[in-house]
Amino acid sequence: MSVATPVMRQTAALAWRSIVTTVRLPQAWFPALFFPLMLMAIFTASFGGAPGVVPGFPPVRGFLDFAVCGAIIQGVLIAGTTAGAAFATDIENGFFDRLIASPASRIAILTGRLGASIALGLSQAVLFIGIASAFGARVQAGIGGILIILAITALFAAAVAGLGVYLALRTGSGEAVQGMFPLFFALLFFSSAFFPLETMTGWYAGVAQANPISYLVEAMRLEVIGGGTAGTALAGAGIALGLALIAVGASALALTRRLRMAA
Repeated sequence: MSVATPVMRQTAALAWRSIVTTVRLPQAWFPALFFPLMLMAIFTASFGGAPGVVPGFPPVRGFLDFAVCGAIIQGVLIAGTTAGAAFATDIENGFFDRLIASPASRIAILTGRLGASIALGLSQAVLFIGIASAFGARVQAGIGGILIILAITALFAAAVAGLGVYLALRTGSGEAVQGMFPLFFALLFFSSAFFPLETMTGWYAGVAQANPISYLVEAMRLEVIGGGTAGTALAGAGIALGLALIAVGASALALTRRLRMAA
């Protein structure tokens, strides 16, 4: 306990700093809220008649029920990129050097940033579900389904933030991290985030089926539209956990490498 408590306190302090910094800068949080909500509204208005008409479209109460989980994933991707860019800014302006020169735990430097990203991702998910519910969407699995959605969101937020931190540590450039956003955007749209796999054909279907984001969204979506099982929830959580372990592990190795270079 005596060893863990200082690390936990430093993690909480650094996470809180990251959250406050993000909230104070509209350019840091506005895109992660505005663009997913805008696309969710556009797709719902454009494809509202697809359920029950398009062959293979799963039975849903409305397209908004189908689209909300894709919006959550998109928000996490944007926020994670922003988190990585903010970490790179800390490296550029010297805050990172001051941290490693202080008695602060090296673990807390990493877990603080990841903790902030997870907290912000969960806040986004709750907000998006609340807004979708206000416009008629319903989570068929109830509170248990919402908790599963939040658990997958938290794991995926850790994965995206871990990748952003890794890129920040390797490049030390916020612009370089931001430059990865088009790739994340492509991964989102080459998935089943906004349209079901069952309606896709050709090479696009093959890419979407190989895209892990598709399975994250599907696991979350089944909790909303109904049909989710323990197996689908565990599959989605397992994929998210695997991505998180890879990304966080890579960021930890990158942190070790940068600390050796600074020594």
